[in-house]
Amino acid sequence: MIQTIKSNYGIENHGIKNPGRLYWNLNTPSLYEQIIRRREGSIAHLGPVVVRTGQHTGRAAKDKFIVEEPSSKELVWWGKVNKPFTQEHFERLFYRLMAYIQGKDLYIQDCFAGYDPKYRMPIRVVTENAWHNLFARNMFIRAKREELEKHVPEFTVLHVPNFHALPELDGTNSEAFVILNLGEKLVIIGGTGYGGEIKKSIFTVLNYLLPQEKVLSMHCSANVGVDDDVALFFGLSGTGKTTLSSVADRKLIGDDEHGWSDDGIYNFEGGCYAKVIRLSKESEPEIYETTRKFGTILENVTFDPLTRRLDLDDDTLTENTRAAYPITHIPNALRESMGDHPRNIIMLTADAFGVMPPIAKLSTKQAMYHFISGYTSKLAGTEAGMGDEPIATFSACFGAPFMVLHPFAYAELLSQKIEEHKVDCWLLNTGWTGGPYGVGSRMKIEISRALVNAALSGKLNDVEMREDPYFGFQVPKSAPGVPSDVLEPRDTWKDKEAFDKKVEELVRKFIENFKQFEDEDKLNLKEAGPKLQKSVA
Repeated sequence: MIQTIKSNYGIENHGIKNPGRLYWNLNTPSLYEQIIRRREGSIAHLGPVVVRTGQHTGRAAKDKFIVEEPSSKELVWWGKVNKPFTQEHFERLFYRLMAYIQGKDLYIQDCFAGYDPKYRMPIRVVTENAWHNLFARNMFIRAKREELEKHVPEFTVLHVPNFHALPELDGTNSEAFVILNLGEKLVIIGGTGYGGEIKKSIFTVLNYLLPQEKVLSMHCSANVGVDDDVALFFGLSGTGKTTLSSVADRKLIGDDEHGWSDDGIYNFEGGCYAKVIRLSKESEPEIYETTRKFGTILENVTFDPLTRRLDLDDDTLTENTRAAYPITHIPNALRESMGDHPRNIIMLTADAFGVMPPIAKLSTKQAMYHFISGYTSKLAGTEAGMGDEPIATFSACFGAPFMVLHPFAYAELLSQKIEEHKVDCWLLNTGWTGGPYGVGSRMKIEISRALVNAALSGKLNDVEMREDPYFGFQVPKSAPGVPSDVLEPRDTWKDKEAFDKKVEELVRKFIENFKQFEDEDKLNLKEAGPKLQKSVA
């Protein structure tokens, strides 16, 4: 018999009527049993559960909507990212979803988002599949036994991947949908089995609520050294946030989502969601070990059906293979997941143009400019519909798909906190060197680690710097453990003229992208951005 603890706040409060059996707050072993019994996944060597997400192996970015309703309408940054969805369409889709759920078994996980007690938000995740409920249990902060009966969620996620929208009827872009209703405090997800949609929907909610309380919500990882020196790592998926923050000599606060309050940094999540394609035991030992542990969910990772051993190099299903695991799977994770105000901020970019230096120091205004720009190259598989090659892109605040308010709402908060706490800011290129994608090579992880260590230890503060002629930031001429020629991107290219043309191409993209923000640019951040040389302007 399965022993569960049920909240007094019943499922009927979400409009769900006549469901099948309800599984309340199952623990990890019980959810494993359900996953296997229902044939949702397989157990691999040493205990992780391996699942398939179907045709959706990345975020359904074009299928995300926010309901246009009175309480939030004036605050939302409407546009290509935050697409409006009518209340009429939402109600129609929701009623059809409720009809579908009748008679279906459901899994309910009551948990929290945010470790800081001042800002902790109770949430509920209701799922059609057992493995998605385990995903929620891994990724969010688990409620204590004594908290479960009295748990009343402020936001609820209803995840029903086998229910598909009818675009011509429902007003969606496809059969898949992720719809946030801030007025109803509800997220409904259907037509996609990708686990990341669950965690990112709650992150989107926090990005709406917290800045209104003067707490900066951030798409970043965070760790802390022996001297209590906190470092933040901003960056989109595939730029190295998880890899560079999960190291043996620093405690991990969290790998993806954080808040910065007047008291310091705190993790939103109770787990990590790492890309594992071609994961290396030598270069990334902490994350590698999580793929060999009970409780870890591996999405779209292949394994030998006879030996049950994983093949992390196999990208047959997708480049975006993922591991979702509780943060306690990382040996040096900080259990309370909170830290002091940061001393260093590192903004990560995977530059497919191959022209950005491996590291540069930023002024506060430059940091705001690059935060607003959020330049990187999206890597294959992270979003549905991407091809095999990286695509140069700009994502405001290094996470535009999840930012509900105008980017300047976040940038101004960031600026205030950088100035108040005298934070050193850096731009780190984990992308290409020696040429663009297809010609050059990806920056070695050992070089990126060496530069991060040098920045966090203060060793880069004493070296000679040069001003980049295009971007204006300061680039060190030397760094411990890094060949000096690597620090000057132009020197790594055989064809210097090709480099000049490529950097000018990238600068033009920066300038063009920032035009959308110029009307709100009260701090004149445009002047902190890159500039074309007079000869080519």
